[in-house]
Amino acid sequence: MSTTSSGMFRSFRSFNYRTWFLGGIISNIGGWMQATAQDWVVLTELTDNDATAMGVTMALQFGPPLVLVSLTGWVADRFDRRRVLLCTQTALMLLALGVAALLLTGVMTLPLMFIFAAAFGVANAFDAPARQAFVSDMVSLEDTSNAVALNSAAFNMARLVGPAVGGIAIVLLGSGWVFVANAVTFLAMIIALSLIRVHELMPRVKSRRGGGLGEGFRYVWGRPDLLVVFVMVFLIGAFGMNFPIFASTMALEFGRDADGYGLLSSVLAIGSLAGALLAARRDRARVRVLVMAAGGFGVASLVSAVMPSYWTYAAVLILVGFSTVSMLTTANGYVQTTTDAALRGRVLALYMAVIMGSTPIGAPIAGWIVDAFSARTAIAVGGVAGIVAFGIGVGWMLWSGRLHRRAGRRFQLTLDETRPLSVIKAMDPASYDDRTAATTPIRLAEPRDDRG
Repeated sequence: MSTTSSGMFRSFRSFNYRTWFLGGIISNIGGWMQATAQDWVVLTELTDNDATAMGVTMALQFGPPLVLVSLTGWVADRFDRRRVLLCTQTALMLLALGVAALLLTGVMTLPLMFIFAAAFGVANAFDAPARQAFVSDMVSLEDTSNAVALNSAAFNMARLVGPAVGGIAIVLLGSGWVFVANAVTFLAMIIALSLIRVHELMPRVKSRRGGGLGEGFRYVWGRPDLLVVFVMVFLIGAFGMNFPIFASTMALEFGRDADGYGLLSSVLAIGSLAGALLAARRDRARVRVLVMAAGGFGVASLVSAVMPSYWTYAAVLILVGFSTVSMLTTANGYVQTTTDAALRGRVLALYMAVIMGSTPIGAPIAGWIVDAFSARTAIAVGGVAGIVAFGIGVGWMLWSGRLHRRAGRRFQLTLDETRPLSVIKAMDPASYDDRTAATTPIRLAEPRDDRG
């Protein structure tokens, strides 16, 4: 395989992807600034360090993807994804300006913040599956996993900068101006979407079957590997990935202010960025990487829960971030590259509902544990969830029969991976029939063994 086809940045060969990537970094920096400000406003300005209220805010923001999943996946598959994203990004920009106005005029209340959190959630519910599926519209199938990993890298590069800048801006300027700054950064993504060369997008595979979300459910139900991925992501998403609650309450425990909280979020992003870049180097997403990352997350979280000082806690967060993004990037890439292209939007909507919808369940529980016991106890519960997810993944590998001894090696094991076939370029999408391969997104026009 040539360096060009296997390089870490191979997706940048596409003008559309390069444009999208740049707009995404700028927009994500603003998004992380706003997330830091919102969490800090709820925790310290609208309440007296009430972690439960913070959990409720997160639940309202991440609940709509779960409630609206039947509609959002259908929209991502049925309509022009670029236009859908132009609408959702504009709506998110206007909502940010609305919160800024209420904060700057001093009339923001906790109930109003709850309403805006739910509104952000509705807009993101439509934005997320369309945005995830749009990645595969800009690059070829064999580059999709790389593009997903680079997207994650961009997200976490923004996470390095956004929370730290947001924390400092809160202290120097006030939280309202942070929301204004985020609204301005949305223009970068809107401009990028406007510059996309529509004629260079990949052909969309349209489903000739009805069924809406039910078709996506049936597809996932018939794929035990996807079910295992969804369950693992749900467990860690619900109980382990409540970082705003964990980091903000630990910052307060260590006597730090908003800038200390922002720094913890940026430190977490150091490991996250490393995990995303490592994922970008892999030729495809593998289940075994997902399983190992889940175990690593569990161990790192348990270790972080007993750290005695701010800086030792921050150091372990690098490992937490690395394992978290390794897991999520691999899961996302696996779902995209092994799913029937005609159902990709609906399956991704289910995936986003699982990962984002787990927060309304886990965040209030985590907030309650913090208030009733301690932040360290809540972090430990998340670590245990990671260990359980690891056990489920290992159990599936053993039960599925995919794990076996490598031929010619006495003690070395290997795992048969689900992978897409490499015949996509030679096929006309119009010639696809309705027979779906059980383990690939490619519909074969004629029988062929190309699994290698």
